[in-house]
Amino acid sequence: MGRAILAVVISYVGMLVLAFIAFTCAFVVFGSEIVFRPGTYEASTTWVAVAFAINIIDAIIGGFLCALIAKRGRAPFALAIVVLVLGLVVAFGDTKKREANIGMVRAAETPKIEAIQKAYWPVWYRLRFRLREQPVC
Repeated sequence: MGRAILAVVISYVGMLVLAFIAFTCAFVVFGSEIVFRPGTYEASTTWVAVAFAINIIDAIIGGFLCALIAKRGRAPFALAIVVLVLGLVVAFGDTKKREANIGMVRAAETPKIEAIQKAYWPVWYRLRFRLREQPVC
């Protein structure tokens, strides 16, 4: 039992670190003009596709890591539940962020850190099944 809990915790932390690195690198590669829709803090369709790919790869690696550490049992299933629950909690907060920032206009010279803090996802993105939080950048 202890090994399974350890597997879930280590795997989740590993997924967070991997997602942070992947999203940071992707943001640097693509830049603000591709990440955001023009003049807004809303994520572009291209960025949503990149985020989807990063999250799929992240989830696969996290699941394999969890199974490897646990060696047997239902630890990967427990990891999936943890990711789902925490993702739903964060998704609710993101909805409030979208409502607060939807009318803001993003200038081309907006500092990256400010753009990241004000970023939000398109409304249709919220309708998909969201397993965990992924930062816009």
